[in-house]
Amino acid sequence: GVDLQVCTSKNPTCCTKKMEERYQTAARQDMQQVLQTSSATLKFLISHNAAVFQETFEMLIRLAENYTSTLFCNAYRNMAAEATVHVQEFFTDVGLFLFGTDVSTEEFLNRFFDTLFPVVYNHVINPGPTDISLEYAECLRVARRDIRPFGNVPEKAMGQMGRALLPSRTFMQALNLGIEVINTTDHLHFSKDCSRTLLRMQYCPHCQGLTLSKPCMGYCLNILRGCLADVAEVDLHWRGYIQSLEELSGAMSGAYDIEHVLLNFHSLVNDALVQARINGPELSEQVNKICGPPVRKPKESPGCSFDKNKDNQGLKKFFRDSEETLAIRRKEFISHLRLYRAFYGSLADQLCGNELAAADGLPCWNGEDVIRSYTHRVVGSGIKAQSANPEVKVKGTDPVISQIIDKLKHVIQV
Repeated sequence: GVDLQVCTSKNPTCCTKKMEERYQTAARQDMQQVLQTSSATLKFLISHNAAVFQETFEMLIRLAENYTSTLFCNAYRNMAAEATVHVQEFFTDVGLFLFGTDVSTEEFLNRFFDTLFPVVYNHVINPGPTDISLEYAECLRVARRDIRPFGNVPEKAMGQMGRALLPSRTFMQALNLGIEVINTTDHLHFSKDCSRTLLRMQYCPHCQGLTLSKPCMGYCLNILRGCLADVAEVDLHWRGYIQSLEELSGAMSGAYDIEHVLLNFHSLVNDALVQARINGPELSEQVNKICGPPVRKPKESPGCSFDKNKDNQGLKKFFRDSEETLAIRRKEFISHLRLYRAFYGSLADQLCGNELAAADGLPCWNGEDVIRSYTHRVVGSGIKAQSANPEVKVKGTDPVISQIIDKLKHVIQV
């Protein structure tokens, strides 16, 4: 073919324009494939751990909910059915918060203690032959923060929950962002110029019957450092991302460990109920001042509908078996992840060194011919270094990559 665009040469070639176009598509697809293969273990590491942490958190929430419902069944049987509904709502909110919904811990903790107060008043502080009316219960709910029937327990719970849930929520968000970063760099859109140079590097030798020759190392580096210049810009932020995940993970232990806080929530609730019972007479007086004497209606208190034995044993066993505790699991994950700190900075070198380029000292392809060694200058990584690239023209940053860098900066900040 005389009308070749890229694989031109002095001698006749075995390529037509049609073949050149097909080779161009193949070169692009090969590159995508090589990128995806190179990041496959990293991507699996993050997505597998994200799934394991999510499952463990869900189990932890269910176990904590069961402990709290069991407390009511064992110690406050007459109000267990009513209280369990509020316990379930509370732990649903905990789950929503952990997995990224915009609810505030302060808000749902307040809501829990607000809705618990009328139940406690009705059954513990001022029990009567009949139930308090809905309007009266509403008055109690609104007055709870002024009356403070549970002493400082709600504040204590807020301090613990806020500090334990937020790091775990951030940790989950960061893992999901890690997967998004890899998916983005796995599906790069190569510029026209870049696609042509990839074609010249990989398939143009075929047009001259040189099907076994591989590109020279320096030539390969220039082309890939040019085509992956955007991706190299992710390097600094990726290192920062792994560093802050490591710091976050280290800070997620001790008294604010999510396991510790969630699984001990039931004992805080017990403290709150004990406090209300001890201060019963004073609380009754305060309530009478704010809401008047209790307005009652016929009683309808079913017993305890929660089967505490069925669930707890299985959950406890799951939790013990769920591959050690969360802290050990996190430590292991971070130590594996640290091996990928330089992943984006060395991507071009990795690809040329592992499979694309010819070994040192062997004859190699330089884009026009098979030669002994590549003579052009080899440029560094990143956008700035590309102005001197003899093989590829790099224009500016890909907006998709800029966006992912902004997300990394944001999560590091968080």
